[in-house]
Amino acid sequence: MDVGEDFGPWLARQLRRLGISQAELADRVGLTRAAVSAWITGRAVPREDTMRLIAEAIGTDPGTVHTRTTDAVTARPTSWYHRPAYADGGREFGNAAAFAFDADVEVLAREATQNSLDERLDRARPVRVRYTVHELTGELLARFKEALGWDALRPHYEAAAAQEQKVGRVIADGLRDMNERDRLVLLKVDDYNASGLTGDDYEDGRFAAVVRRQLDSHKSDDSAGGSYGLGKATLWATSRLGLVLMNSTLSVPHEGRTERRLIGRLDLPWRVVNGEPWAGPAWFGEPDTAPGSEDVARSWWADEETVERLHLARESDEPGTSFLIVGAHDVASRPNDTIEEDADDESVQAMHKKLVHALADNFWAAMTSGATAAPLLEASVRTLRNGVVVVKEQRVDPRVAQPSRTRALRAYFDGDTVDRLTEVGQVAMVKVPLKVPTVRGRGKVAEHEAVLLVTAAEDADGKPNHVVSMRGNRMRVKSVRVPDLPLGTTSFQAVLLAGHAAGRDAAEADRAEAFLRASEPPEHDKWGQTEELRATYSPTAHRRISEFTRAANNAVRELVALRKERNQDGPKVLRDLLRLDGVPAGGAKSNSFPTIIDVDAFIDADGAWQVEVEVKLPLRQDSWVMSPVARFDVRSGGRPAVAWSRIVAGENCRLVDDALHFRPRARTASFSATTDVSTHPVRANLAGLVVDLQKSKGASR
Repeated sequence: MDVGEDFGPWLARQLRRLGISQAELADRVGLTRAAVSAWITGRAVPREDTMRLIAEAIGTDPGTVHTRTTDAVTARPTSWYHRPAYADGGREFGNAAAFAFDADVEVLAREATQNSLDERLDRARPVRVRYTVHELTGELLARFKEALGWDALRPHYEAAAAQEQKVGRVIADGLRDMNERDRLVLLKVDDYNASGLTGDDYEDGRFAAVVRRQLDSHKSDDSAGGSYGLGKATLWATSRLGLVLMNSTLSVPHEGRTERRLIGRLDLPWRVVNGEPWAGPAWFGEPDTAPGSEDVARSWWADEETVERLHLARESDEPGTSFLIVGAHDVASRPNDTIEEDADDESVQAMHKKLVHALADNFWAAMTSGATAAPLLEASVRTLRNGVVVVKEQRVDPRVAQPSRTRALRAYFDGDTVDRLTEVGQVAMVKVPLKVPTVRGRGKVAEHEAVLLVTAAEDADGKPNHVVSMRGNRMRVKSVRVPDLPLGTTSFQAVLLAGHAAGRDAAEADRAEAFLRASEPPEHDKWGQTEELRATYSPTAHRRISEFTRAANNAVRELVALRKERNQDGPKVLRDLLRLDGVPAGGAKSNSFPTIIDVDAFIDADGAWQVEVEVKLPLRQDSWVMSPVARFDVRSGGRPAVAWSRIVAGENCRLVDDALHFRPRARTASFSATTDVSTHPVRANLAGLVVDLQKSKGASR
């Protein structure tokens, strides 16, 4: 609900907007200039009868003066303000922050949703995020361009597009697509139960951090995912026109109001228009009247009709912000040749699918709830064309996208975990220590206990045998396959909860959260050495993270190390494709040489065979030196050999120059390997795989 602004600042702004001096107002109400000055500085408040005189003097009603939730003059024309070129001749041919990320809607979904999650207002409820892909054509596109003041923007766009540099070429492509096909794609990101763009237009606050500044994160929560202030740049990077409009409902009133605070920002390269140079960025808003900011475009309080014309309407008065990306595109999905005329449906539908996938992949944990734990996030995607539904609103369900991992997290929330996996569907939990170093050598090293969850994998999870790591806001930071797993390991999924994700009451959670946050790069996709980590802690602080990772992998291996029973009825598709040749070249008897006795194998997402091999070794005083060989068993012709992209030594084994050296007197050994897809004569699922061991060249008998 709007709360009236203090009288002094409100009156000062009305006088500036109307061009009335303090002395002139004093004359109109029959008082001294000193009395007006006292009102404006807050030293005094006018009496009831004087407020009526003030209302008459500035051309408004007494109710407006009393409530002070609107301006006396509400209709001031909006326009574009372009930043003048620098006097020293400096030129910027684009926003460098936008190049920190790819112009990919999956990256946008990750970064924008992370920012919304960081600004969750009511901690007892989830923040709600909705993505709307909206394609405009014909008359609706013309109306939108008119509301946007396109005629004033056109010469700036044309000047930018004519320049032979990266941003100029992207803009030229966007203009060509819009003009030749009479088509423009809008991508709106709405969040609810979020803080909104609060604060002054220019001073410190959320508004200035997003609209006016670069590298200003201004996060309100110490569990925030963002820390560089770069994520917001993905909004502009996803626009081929470099244009984003914003409509914010504020959690804290500004100028006595909370609803429909609008602003637009345009990022163009340096350019010359009608002989006058311009620096780059521009803002769409109301010309300011504050001293020192005259004519600079500031935010304005729009009416409902304007919000509708700019496609910025919000569905409720709940605090949050709507970001409208004008000319949205997805570089990763655009073909290199010309786009076919019938590709419109496919492009917006492909964008819809990628958004759903990105939200599920990165935020499934934030969307997971338990019997007593509410989700942190709700997310949905819908697609429209000229206001008509093309793809109905699809709410992202983490249980569908990540069934095993959500089962693990729910079990943790509900206290249903076990110490060891003995039955299908169980979730095992162990604590993994993270030693948190001191800040610049002050204080004592702390030990934080992260939570590791392990459960059996399901097909819908995608790649098995991975650990997904996260911290405070439960956004996926990294997903890494566990190396050197024991042979016969049943496929699993693991979740590592660190920092505040392990629980606010976890030992040293605050320090662990800050430490891991400092170890993330701008993409927030791993934990490791960063400049912030080095500067805040020490040059060797990243070693603690390496130790933490090793401890987590060891804990996983211990949980899944129970040897399973041989399953001769295992995956039939793989049994049909996989063959073991245990006899070395030369025709020696199998009991005279190392023999392959078991293989676990699958075809990964890249189309490569991944195999984990167990070898039986005849007793021998010296080391066996063997080379693993992979061949494709194709339908006709010989068996072409394929190369390994990776070989990892396991139990009783070490790798030297691509040859396996088995430990003397050992009776069994193991190794794992991955085929090199570039050497496959056909796709992996179109041929059988033959795994063989051959005596390495130069090895002694």
